[in-house]
Amino acid sequence: MLKLEDITPNSFEIDDGSGASSIARGDNNPTLPLINSRYSITYEGIGRTNTLLANIDLVPMDEELKKRFKAEARFLRAFYYHNLVEYYGGVPLILDPPNNNTQGQLPRNTKAEVLEVIYADLDAAAADLPVSYTSTDKGRVTKGAALALKARTALYNENWTEAITAAQAVIDLNIYDLYPDYRGLFLLENEGNSEVIFDIQFQFPEVTNNYHELFQQGNVFKDLFDAYLMTDGEPINSSGLYDLNNPNANRDPRLSQTLITIGSMFNGELVTGDELFADLTGYAFKKYTYFVDDEKRTPPQPNQSEINPIVIRYAEILLTIAEAENELNGPTERAYEAINQVRNRVSVEMPDVTLGLSKEEFRDIVRLERRIEFAGEGLYYKDIIRWRTAEIVMNADGSDKDGNVIEKRSFNASRDYLWPLPDRDILLNSNLEQNPGY
Repeated sequence: MLKLEDITPNSFEIDDGSGASSIARGDNNPTLPLINSRYSITYEGIGRTNTLLANIDLVPMDEELKKRFKAEARFLRAFYYHNLVEYYGGVPLILDPPNNNTQGQLPRNTKAEVLEVIYADLDAAAADLPVSYTSTDKGRVTKGAALALKARTALYNENWTEAITAAQAVIDLNIYDLYPDYRGLFLLENEGNSEVIFDIQFQFPEVTNNYHELFQQGNVFKDLFDAYLMTDGEPINSSGLYDLNNPNANRDPRLSQTLITIGSMFNGELVTGDELFADLTGYAFKKYTYFVDDEKRTPPQPNQSEINPIVIRYAEILLTIAEAENELNGPTERAYEAINQVRNRVSVEMPDVTLGLSKEEFRDIVRLERRIEFAGEGLYYKDIIRWRTAEIVMNADGSDKDGNVIEKRSFNASRDYLWPLPDRDILLNSNLEQNPGY
């Protein structure tokens, strides 16, 4: 999640342990850990789902439970293939249990062929998955999750009608809603709230994460801070409300609910600039930390956070409708209603989107709304890739609060819209063709 954020104008990777910083600098070579691990881990997951689907009918068990397990497996297989095709393009399509003799030399299928399987798996999963679970099964995949992933996949591939249909089906389940407290949405005490459609469950204390430490380490760029609108709905460079001496004032409330900034409150104390994060850029993320603004809290021990990262939430469904509806029909009433619901949740201070916009103007509004709403959640990278704007925004250097360059960025438009397939897979499989430019 955060590593993907670090390949955007929002933030950067401090130690480059995953290779995110290398990708951001234009050196996304086939040996980087992030590129290798995403490919191998997803195929491991696909192998497990294929094994279950091939063998579960041999197991004597309750038929309804068996049907549900099959649906969960098909959702996961679709989820894994979704991640593969969005980063690497067409990949070998494997629907049987792992067998190197029959699968080790497979060529790549087209992206369209893989997408066909993704849609089929998600349709089958949505048909057989329950809308919700009892507390003992909390966190398992639901009908809403399958529909939401289908909406995301369709949106990413400009299948506007299908994106709207799937997103509306999520709404029609009538069990999700925008959580009224945007900051609270990401706090441990509010896990599994009304907005969460699918999250990753951490079984504390056996399985933990280090999100509390990672998100507040001070790697946020000034570009993200400047992107937040003023409360009059205008950007900072055209609003009379902007005060250079108090840049936190009169901003979209999500700024103070997403970022730790100098002059704001965090963990019951005023942020003065003497904190460790301020030495890097002057900004850090609040999301997925244990702390709030007006209350002093004890942090978890290092690497002992149990916060569940949210993969899909209801705000994405609404912004999917806003974007897809605009691309299909222009800025209709439906598109305005969807985006304004998201804006209205954070505060009555933020005005509705101005009426009478052109399709292009509304597109810009939706794209900024997605960047702000999902800042720190790892969605912006795929947005700038699918919008084909990465060649613009990723060829601008990342800076700190004073404008000092922290990281020089580079993006090759003829190559970098796809990641390379891992070099070891290319070496082992003579039929596997590398992506162009690598």
